[in-house]
Amino acid sequence: MNLIQSNSRISALGTYVPERKLTNDDLEALVDTNDEWIVQRTGIRERRIAADDEFTSHLCIKAVEDLLRRYPNALDGVDLVLAATTTPDYPFPTVSCLVQDAFKLQNAGTLDLSAACAGFTYALHLANGMVTAGLHRKVLIIAGECMSKTIDYTDRSTCILFGDGAGAAVVEYTEQGVFLGSHMGSDGSGGQHVYRSGMADTLRGQKLDGNGKVVQNGREVYKWAVRTVPEGVQRLSESLPGGIEDINWFIPHSANLKMIDSIAEKSGIGSERTLTSAEFYGNTSAASIPLALQLAIDEGKVKRGDLLLMYGFGAGLTHSGVLVRW
Repeated sequence: MNLIQSNSRISALGTYVPERKLTNDDLEALVDTNDEWIVQRTGIRERRIAADDEFTSHLCIKAVEDLLRRYPNALDGVDLVLAATTTPDYPFPTVSCLVQDAFKLQNAGTLDLSAACAGFTYALHLANGMVTAGLHRKVLIIAGECMSKTIDYTDRSTCILFGDGAGAAVVEYTEQGVFLGSHMGSDGSGGQHVYRSGMADTLRGQKLDGNGKVVQNGREVYKWAVRTVPEGVQRLSESLPGGIEDINWFIPHSANLKMIDSIAEKSGIGSERTLTSAEFYGNTSAASIPLALQLAIDEGKVKRGDLLLMYGFGAGLTHSGVLVRW
């Protein structure tokens, strides 16, 4: 774990999910599956699906609009827009540029990052570093995905999992920062376990399937995640006086609730301290952690002063965790 210097705080949060719902019963009409089978294996009951003419930038803009409803002056002085997504509307212009233009943030630079389901925690790590280093004073983070546009709805192993959504957060300068620790890692040798082909259709000489749609070896991803994430959680908690017991809320990427149950158990964090968003939103990749956090805030669970451990993990293979005092 890195004990990190911090002169920043998370000062605002907002989220958005599309209106259309895709239920397990709906999927039963598309592939050989049913509600009981899906719930037993994933814990997912519904997911939100973007309209045909709705893309990642639109979801991100809606999330920022929600943030502004909650924190009306949150965008004043933003000097960097940092977007975490693997499903941009276009290769370029970037999602961050489209959001910058939508809110006329004239003095803001823009940057997209691609860390898949670890995108939000990667973005928090980078934003804290940039603000603490004095390079920026106020960073708008947006984490959004239109996963439904990358899914093969004849493949029941993937189509039951993914949904669309976005989250937005502001990280800004403060004298006494709230970022307490970070842990980041990757395992590029596992890239073939979850991928989406692009300009290249081979990886290390292996022909890639899917024709541009998501392909996942769920068994291998599961084994990697339930081994890697608890190790990262342990490293993050080592510096705390009370160890893992000091953490009020664990917010992992909501990949699959059965996977999260295993990760929470192996990490020594009970399910009663674990926050997720998958049951009614599905796996929203980079957006899943802010969606889970906002749900918990709205329900009155997360309160100011709580210690949060957010941990993203996914394709790449990438993973990262941050300890934050809310």
